[in-house]
Amino acid sequence: MINITRRENEMLIGLDEAGRGPLAGPVCAAAVILSNDFNRGVLNDSKKLTALKREELQKQICEEAYSWGIGWASHTEIDSINILQASLLAMKRAYEDMVKRAAQKKIPLPDEDLTAVADGKFTPCLPIPCTAMVKADAQVPEVMAASILAKTARDSYMNEMALLYPQYGYEKHKGYPTKAHRSLILKYGSSPIQRITFKIKSY
Repeated sequence: MINITRRENEMLIGLDEAGRGPLAGPVCAAAVILSNDFNRGVLNDSKKLTALKREELQKQICEEAYSWGIGWASHTEIDSINILQASLLAMKRAYEDMVKRAAQKKIPLPDEDLTAVADGKFTPCLPIPCTAMVKADAQVPEVMAASILAKTARDSYMNEMALLYPQYGYEKHKGYPTKAHRSLILKYGSSPIQRITFKIKSY
């Protein structure tokens, strides 16, 4: 785990997304500022946690973080601008949601001394300095927290879609290209939340 060195009073925003690889559904991103007394030792990359542990940490992060936000880019936006740009757009929206949420709760955010770290090789368009870091979700606590919020939010959404389109089994694979999911697409055709530009390989 890496604690990014920063100036006194500087706040660090962690940014991460969930859902780049699925064949269906949106991509979701989160932005998180952890409070100084948050127990960073409980965090980890969301992919290395069980679903139950992610849910527990999601509640803790939302209750104890200094501020946080969620952003989305729809399956139609993914088809229109590609998954990379949609992921960065979701991160930008997560940042904006975090700022809006902080303002509504009268949580002060500094005009200066605010910086961000985004997981991956690219950064979203933000009005503050932002650094891209590969595998930041396994190294930077703020990004770990963002990965957990993004993953739990998207999983919850796909569970809701499973109720609307039960034949696709979204509650099991969350839209990822498992053998079972691909076979269901070939059997029933594209669902209303299908990413049309993603190729469906036969099984």
